[in-house]
Amino acid sequence: MPRLACPEQARIPLHLVQRGRARAACFSCAGDRLAYLESLRECVLEAECSVHAWALMGNHVHLLITSVRARGAARLVSKLVARYARHLASAYGHIDAVWEERYDATPVYTRTQLLACMRYIEENPVRAGLAPSAGAWRWSSYRANALGEEDALVTPHPHYYSLGRSPELRRAAYTALFVAATPRVSRAP
Repeated sequence: MPRLACPEQARIPLHLVQRGRARAACFSCAGDRLAYLESLRECVLEAECSVHAWALMGNHVHLLITSVRARGAARLVSKLVARYARHLASAYGHIDAVWEERYDATPVYTRTQLLACMRYIEENPVRAGLAPSAGAWRWSSYRANALGEEDALVTPHPHYYSLGRSPELRRAAYTALFVAATPRVSRAP
């Protein structure tokens, strides 16, 4: 069952957090992460959702999505849980639930909130100590949003497009959000 801050509305971005059951690991190898991403690609099409940012962590997943229809996140998560469970059953004979029954979903209303949420999601691996920089973590949308790498999963949000008239200007403005948010460390003389 979803645990929502408010009812899901069509065309309102949501920050979803899907956690592993009892905070256990959700992925045992790169192949599991790739299978999850492939499942996600298929499920967003079926659920009529767009993904603007994502990060796969060890025991949870962050997604920033927008659905065309109300309750799109519930449909997406339901399909995704089932599809990823089939992968685990096929690959490992795993039959136990991997995810907590509930997921967190928080609506994102403004441009400032959306860009801050994207940055939060893509910096999560850095805060967790999994990577020295957002660009060093293979399992997030940072490389698509900040570096322009191809990612069939990512659909830029109109607020992302508002960062600049060209892809280069948008990427530069987006990257600047990360630089501005990085705390400066002073060195003693």
